[in-house]
Amino acid sequence: MSKRVGLWLVGAHGGVSTTVAVGWAALKLKLIDDCGLVSQLDPFAGLGLIDWDNIVLGGHEIRKTDSRTEAFQLSGVTPAINRELIIKCETELSEFDKNVRPGILYNVGDTIRKLSDQDFVIEAASARDAIDRIQSDLLEFSRSHELEQLIVVNLASTEPSIDPAQLPPTWAELEPWLSNADCPLPASSLYAIAALEKGWPFVNFTPSLGSCPKAINELAVSRGTCHMGHDGKTGETFLKSVLAPAFANRNLDIMSWVGHNIFGNMDGKVLDDPINKQTKVTSKDRLLGQILGYHPQTHISIEYIKSLGDWKTAWDHIHFRGFLGTPMIMTFTWQGCDSILAAPLVLDLFRFTELAVRNGETGLLTFLASFFKSPLGTDENDFSAQFRLLTDWAAQQRSSDRSQTPILPQ
Repeated sequence: MSKRVGLWLVGAHGGVSTTVAVGWAALKLKLIDDCGLVSQLDPFAGLGLIDWDNIVLGGHEIRKTDSRTEAFQLSGVTPAINRELIIKCETELSEFDKNVRPGILYNVGDTIRKLSDQDFVIEAASARDAIDRIQSDLLEFSRSHELEQLIVVNLASTEPSIDPAQLPPTWAELEPWLSNADCPLPASSLYAIAALEKGWPFVNFTPSLGSCPKAINELAVSRGTCHMGHDGKTGETFLKSVLAPAFANRNLDIMSWVGHNIFGNMDGKVLDDPINKQTKVTSKDRLLGQILGYHPQTHISIEYIKSLGDWKTAWDHIHFRGFLGTPMIMTFTWQGCDSILAAPLVLDLFRFTELAVRNGETGLLTFLASFFKSPLGTDENDFSAQFRLLTDWAAQQRSSDRSQTPILPQ
């Protein structure tokens, strides 16, 4: 496969995006193995997934920095990336930085705005103006690198929540709102619209609104492209989606499930704001009821502890009832590096989405549910069942006669 496909990262120099960039470069240069990459497992062999050499990285960012600086930060006080690996990838990281453009601040909340460098952001007069500016950057990136396809992935900080039910249900009704001065859509949704209007796929790896509204899904279908989200499932919630079905299948009654999370990266700093935190807590808390068929008492806390950097610790306390009504307890501690867990999943999502759009799939890519805490378009949250959706899809791709001709941007 000789074509070139762009991976556009919103939040280009955040911890996850930086780790994606280092990981992509290291894979391209054959400096690391494929540990952590779902797309490298046997069920997905022979699908014609895009090679690392054929990917071009770009993105939007609201801070004046670069991927080398951010990568060394991740290798510092709380080591997450090997410094020697960063040095070996400097040429690729420098090429990525050349493709990074100022991002937009639109209904993102005061906490995110305070993190930005005001001379490195797009100041838009309206939502439509912001979309036009984003599209201009995407088109320039696509044309200058002669890309055959472009996929936008949102990795920006968590925005304050907005109820999609309050928005118009159709694109014809929502589109006029974009010209209104009081349009409530946040930046994540404007990035989604900017991509989907041009026929480019969009993936929302954050709990922010993104492409969640029904009207935006209608837009994707009408433009012949696809999307999926939201909120990448990397750590504690991943374990919940594995453990909760086990309790259900043994007919053990979960009475309460309490989870405490501490971490110190930029995402943690943003989530220290109660308004932004609520968006994340809601995403993390919804799957238990969907898996169990009832709603045990739950509590989730997320606290910012600066010294931890990109390392996250979660303590979970499960109080359950067994035979003869006897109460029992299971507790576990999860410690992991946030960006290291997330970055390979972003690369997987990019590769699977690229194949899906190449094969003409439109709308929600529900077969990607296993990658998300709150997968759009499905209530299935049992990880094993979600993973079967992915492997079944792969089997269908392998047995189909679909064209391998890439879909060109509009």
